[in-house]
Amino acid sequence: MIKLAIDLGSWVTKIYKSGCGVVLSEATCAAVEQLPGAGRYNIKFLGEKARALSGKSAQNTHIVNPVVDGDIIHPDIVADLLGYFLEKIEITPRRARKTEVIFVLPCGAKPELKKKYFRLADDCNIGKVYFTQVPFAAVLGHNVPLSDSTPVFSVDIGYGLTNIAAFSLDGVIAGMSLNLGGGNIDVHLMDYMAENYNLRIGALTAERLKNTVGSFLPDDDKLMVVDGRDASTGAPASVAVRTSQIFEVLALYVDKIIEYIVLMISQLPAEVASAVMHSGVFLSGGLCKADGIAEYFSSKLRITANTFDEPQLAAVIGAGTIISSESLTEKVATQD
Repeated sequence: MIKLAIDLGSWVTKIYKSGCGVVLSEATCAAVEQLPGAGRYNIKFLGEKARALSGKSAQNTHIVNPVVDGDIIHPDIVADLLGYFLEKIEITPRRARKTEVIFVLPCGAKPELKKKYFRLADDCNIGKVYFTQVPFAAVLGHNVPLSDSTPVFSVDIGYGLTNIAAFSLDGVIAGMSLNLGGGNIDVHLMDYMAENYNLRIGALTAERLKNTVGSFLPDDDKLMVVDGRDASTGAPASVAVRTSQIFEVLALYVDKIIEYIVLMISQLPAEVASAVMHSGVFLSGGLCKADGIAEYFSSKLRITANTFDEPQLAAVIGAGTIISSESLTEKVATQD
């Protein structure tokens, strides 16, 4: 039996194969050509090839992100995209029938979202479906031991959503999904460059700027030359941007996430809050690659913040750990 974990993110889809590890990490993106007639389209490119066309596509080609804030908003395109990804890792429709898949869902996912995933699995001929929530998966992806009696606190900052939860193997004690993430920072950086430097940049450039010079270390002074076009003339233009110049943009959203963390901890039962103060919070998600982010969280929360190598892969690795273990599947995975 083939066992897969799939984290269908707003920006990147990750797939873990039991016995092999992470076998795919590719853009959740499609380049679509609209055809005459309502709802008719032709998919030109999928994945990274589609993302590469962002801001450069022809007039009749649209770049579609079919998953937004954890929700599947273009089911047919997502089915084509996931089928394409499965083919890339040599899971043909026939092999998919003998495949068990665990999908990583946002904290507190509604039944309507699960129905969309069941339809997606059916469209891709997947044999058996399980679900787990991001907090469980992300913490297990960091090899943090879980028990029924020892709560842990997880903060996963994705592109479209941030998932925050206190939980144990016995279940979620308190949790929430916020429409805040790395994507908000990218949009703000685009506006910031236009307002302060008269430079128009696209989403890919904004993401690269965030990942290249974005840092929470007080003395960090990384530099990136940002290419775009002059907002007044439309002519090509470039501006040198340093870490300190975009820090406030990053901090605005991280500070908002920290506000929600403080609020949740303040409402936890005393014993749970005490356990969290002792073990700290566990950070994951793409934004947690930024230098100094664990120290920043620690200074604001006044408790230990733990992050690890490749935090953007934590959830899919943890989900892979769950699907690879019968006991964990029984404990923290569901089929409905």
